[in-house]
Amino acid sequence: MCGIVGYVGSQDAIDVVIEGLRRLEYRGYDSAGVAIVDPAGGMRTERRAGALSNLDKQLAEGSRIAGNVGIGHTRWATHGAPTDRNAHPHVDCSGAVAVVHNGIIENFAALRERLESAGHEFASDTDTEVVAHLLEVEIGSTDTDLAAAMRAVCSQLVGAFTLVAVHRDRPGVVVAARRSSPLVVGVGDGEMFLASDVAAFIAHTREAVALGQDQVVEIRSDGYTVTDLQGGTTDGQPFHVDWNLAAAEKGGHDFFMQKEIEEQPTAVADTLRGHLVDGRIVLDETRLAEQDLREIDKVFVVACGTAFHSGLIAKYAIEHWTRVPVEVEIASEFRYRDPVLDRDTLVVAVSQSGETADTLEAVRHAREQRARVLSICNTNGAQIPRESDAVLYTRSGPEVAVASTKCFLTQVTAGYLLGLALAQVQGKKYEDEVAADFAALEAMPRLIAQTLSTMDPVRALARELAGSETILFLGRHVGYPVALEGALKLKELSYMHAEGFPAGELKHGPIALIDDGMPVVVVVPDPGARGVLHDKVLSNLAEVRARGARTIVIATAGDERVRRLADHLIEVPSTPTLYAPLVTTVPLQVFAAAVADARGYDVDKPRNLAKSVTVE
Repeated sequence: MCGIVGYVGSQDAIDVVIEGLRRLEYRGYDSAGVAIVDPAGGMRTERRAGALSNLDKQLAEGSRIAGNVGIGHTRWATHGAPTDRNAHPHVDCSGAVAVVHNGIIENFAALRERLESAGHEFASDTDTEVVAHLLEVEIGSTDTDLAAAMRAVCSQLVGAFTLVAVHRDRPGVVVAARRSSPLVVGVGDGEMFLASDVAAFIAHTREAVALGQDQVVEIRSDGYTVTDLQGGTTDGQPFHVDWNLAAAEKGGHDFFMQKEIEEQPTAVADTLRGHLVDGRIVLDETRLAEQDLREIDKVFVVACGTAFHSGLIAKYAIEHWTRVPVEVEIASEFRYRDPVLDRDTLVVAVSQSGETADTLEAVRHAREQRARVLSICNTNGAQIPRESDAVLYTRSGPEVAVASTKCFLTQVTAGYLLGLALAQVQGKKYEDEVAADFAALEAMPRLIAQTLSTMDPVRALARELAGSETILFLGRHVGYPVALEGALKLKELSYMHAEGFPAGELKHGPIALIDDGMPVVVVVPDPGARGVLHDKVLSNLAEVRARGARTIVIATAGDERVRRLADHLIEVPSTPTLYAPLVTTVPLQVFAAAVADARGYDVDKPRNLAKSVTVE
């Protein structure tokens, strides 16, 4: 959830930290704060509730904060309301230790009670503050170094967390720890960085190190040391960031989501690149033999939110191409219902960040049951890929807007690649068939770009309908997950009531919602590929129109039969049926963003939401 930055080097830490927080504000914008260590032995903290701009204003009004060591935080509130007193960093009784935190410390209440009984006074309602006081205890009792104190404190904590700390009497050092929550090290020339996401330091270095579970890192200007909780030296996982600063900037667009929607043709093309080698579909990383994939007789896709919708689309493709049954599960429900898994089950975990808490726990449950795990992820070195047997990376580059767009289309693309890989290895598709399907996929970026070039009427319609109270979305086959995704985007961004339904379910209840003038978005399948579905959706359109609905129809260009049933017709290029979501989703993304913009909302940072959900 929250965004974290740490820095040690020769630059003014306040500039580096604030710059990093600006790039991470999508992770939380309930409050922000910094702690800077003065080389002369002092430390200054500043924090403010609300957006980062509030902290900027506070810093501008005060004296310049000097120092080359610092940490910063932008918060998505969990424990404690989003107020000044609950903003990070939090300090101990003496003000010597400052801590920032992402995650939840589940046993904080017992720890706080113990500390208060020992005379510690707390200044916030957060679970984070217990860490500052626990570090105070560890350092005070043994005069130990900060890294050793962090190891001792982490051994007492239950939950998922990233912790970063500085100490005024130990200048030149920042210490951090991670457990099931994102943290990456940036390796510069004479300077080191810590962050929740590489976007925070991409302006300074593209060399990074991913940390493992229950590892503690100490960064200094001349390097870093990684240890486990027992103090043993271990290695992180170095990697090179293959995108640059320009990818994390708006590039002249009004908001990041607009830019990221426009980047979708490139993102899909990049996700496909290199996956057909000598006539065979290849994964990015795998510790599975072909025989392992050949034995798969059941697939579970586990994901949350938008990623869940991509999994629903993958189900259609995998089952169609392999005849292997696929179940798609909300990750937060997966392990609690005791699913039937064995060695011949493939669990596919879909997560943009690779750190989604519910999905990570689903992966661990699957591995405990001896199932094989493949992850679809946009973040190199993240925890979910590291705990998986195989990985398909989506090559979206950074996605800053909280509401996912290009990551969704690349997750859908990766689902197609997985379906083709399984079909090929299990002998369900010949090499020439796979090559033909892959060639059709390679044509999709051009069709996505063609769709994007016709979106001005969609934006105009969005402005016209921005005052609506409710919008319904209908679809069949792969159009149903697209309807769900369209409704989710509209809810996320515009705070408008929106629901997605299978069009065939209309007469089983949802049709009661139809009122005179109510906008209803209908995703119509291509008439050529599955004519029976096309006819049925036209019947659904007629039903809602007969009850006064205002129909907004997404249909294949040239489909004349649908025109008479559409109050507003949005035409997309003809595609193979299974690949249609790659174009039919695009107008719904544009529509949601334009509605939110027309209603005066922050498109990139919808209220109450954060980009990566790293707590259950």
